[in-house]
Amino acid sequence: MIQASEQLSQHAGVSAACQALSVPRSSFYRARQPKKEAQPRPTPQRALSGEEKVQVRQALNSERFQDSSPRQVYATLLDEGIYYCSWRTMYRILDEHQEVRERRNQLRHPKYVKPELLTTSPNMLWSWDLTKLRGPAKWTYYYLYTILDVFSRYVVGWMIAKRESASLAQQLIRETCEKQGIQREQLTVHADRGSSMRSKTVALLLADLGVTKTHSRPYVSNDNPYSESQFKTMKYRPDYPERFGSIQDARTWARFFFRWYNHDHHHSALGLMTPADVHHGQAESVREQRQQVLQAAYAAHPERFVLGEPQAPGLPKEVWINKPQSS
Repeated sequence: MIQASEQLSQHAGVSAACQALSVPRSSFYRARQPKKEAQPRPTPQRALSGEEKVQVRQALNSERFQDSSPRQVYATLLDEGIYYCSWRTMYRILDEHQEVRERRNQLRHPKYVKPELLTTSPNMLWSWDLTKLRGPAKWTYYYLYTILDVFSRYVVGWMIAKRESASLAQQLIRETCEKQGIQREQLTVHADRGSSMRSKTVALLLADLGVTKTHSRPYVSNDNPYSESQFKTMKYRPDYPERFGSIQDARTWARFFFRWYNHDHHHSALGLMTPADVHHGQAESVREQRQQVLQAAYAAHPERFVLGEPQAPGLPKEVWINKPQSS
């Protein structure tokens, strides 16, 4: 735009050219001025010499001070009667060599391995968790323990108690394994890292039953996605109350909810089948029946199916917690 103003000003004048092109005259005149070469900044007389900077850097990176911040080094040397420069100058010297970093020797969180769990049939992989249910008064809660089969999404066991307890969790897991007929080396139980989940009581029980246990990584909620999803489905039900009047009320409501969830809820991830259909091996017969209905509808009105003969959705062949990325 400045170049266009320069060309137009030769014929119409500077003011007219700048007005026509909406260019400030100050910018026009500034562009005409020759650019000055940047002059190197003079070194202040009070600046450290090159030898002094090397001495400071050697002190900061010495074996004695390599894990200490410049402020700590500054204070320690000052107590010993030694002064090189201010601690701010120490930071500047480190920055000149790209050595500003975390220098403190401190504990770091270990790197936890991401759990990668696969199931291809019911009773291979269970996920269990607990959530709080609001009681009749403020700060009163009931604890809902839920064990979910990951492949079928079938709730195989649940319990509501007044407290979180490893012994109660042990009781629920034992009774659920007996009810489902779990054999040794058949099952993996996955949970987050709550106190009852990581308790020695539960660990010893699972070892006695021959059940493998795994845990989510700390502060990673999507390592246990199926239990979290089931809790969300529960708490977004239209009849889910703001508070439960008593623990008996909570158990009564949960009894009806889990019956609906297992036997009437058509799960989108299961080909719109219910968890009970999948868990009890009825999924294929349900799919065949649905396919017959669809074929009859197609035969009666094929023009209504623009994509051709419809197919009833089937079950996924496998279900993962944290499926590995394909290379």
